Order: sequence, then structure tokens, then C-alpha cells
Amino acid sequence: MIEMKVAGIALDAVSRTPIVLLKDSGDRRALPIYIGQEQARAIINALELQKPPRPLTHDLIANILEIWEMSLDRILIHALQDNTFYAVLCMSKGEIKKELDCRPSDAIAIALRMNTPIWVMEEVVADASIPVDREADEKERRAFRDFISNLRPEDLIKKGGLTTNE
Repeated sequence: MIEMKVAGIALDAVSRTPIVLLKDSGDRRALPIYIGQEQARAIINALELQKPPRPLTHDLIANILEIWEMSLDRILIHALQDNTFYAVLCMSKGEIKKELDCRPSDAIAIALRMNTPIWVMEEVVADASIPVDREADEKERRAFRDFISNLRPEDLIKKGGLTTNE
């Protein structure tokens, strides 16, 4: 799993559909998720710490969890199928832990209100992320290729990776 943060909301240049953009801690990968107008507004309100005069749905859910002394431990975006992302709210109360299916946009809006970490499965990041720092990625690939090309079997034996009996 990779922890990600909300980098912001953008609009698709062609369709004008809102996109929530998640980034990993190293700003190496970005995960764009298309969302609806209302969900974009809910996420923007949370990012800007805006409090509505009356609780909206995401505020209400956060209030319910708080009043019932439940913790939102994390949200997890765990799958991508047919261009649809799937997420769960990972909640607990004492020793009891539950996961609740949720749209990623709603999970993110709730997580922002409750200062809860956002986690994404590595497979989802691999399938749907876009590189942000291509230069760093290429530098890492070159360093790995150099390491592999200079690797000798005797180096593995010396470092304890293999024994001569194998």
C-alpha cells in the first residue's frame, strides 16, 4: 500500500469533468480519479476548511463517527475495474474493526474532514498513476541497470546472499 495525499482538484480539459489528484509522499506518482461536481465541491470545502452552516453529508458522517466514538483509521482505494475505482472506509471502535464499501470521492471527502490517511494499493497505483518526476524515475532506472550490470556471483557469496553449498 502507498500513502497518498490530495494534491488538488483539476478539470479534464476536454470533458470539463472534475478530477481529484492524489500524489505519493515523494511526489513521484500522481493518481487522477474522475469524480462528480458535488464530490469535487465537498473535497474543495474540506481542503479549504470551510464549515457549512448546517452539516452536509460528509460532515454528517464524520460527526456520526465521532459521536459514536468510532475511529476512521484510514481509507483504502483497493481496486480498479473497468475504469472504476473502489474504496473502503477502515473503521474501528475498540477492538472491533470494520470495512465499509465507499466511492473513492466520498471516502476522500470524509478522510479530509477527519484528518485520516489515504492509502492506495500498489497495483492500483501501477495501473492508473501517471509519472510526475520522469527525471527521477529515469535516474532510478539507470542506477538499477548499473547495479545489475556490475553484479557478479562472487559478490552475492561474499555478502551472505548465497552459500557455496547451494
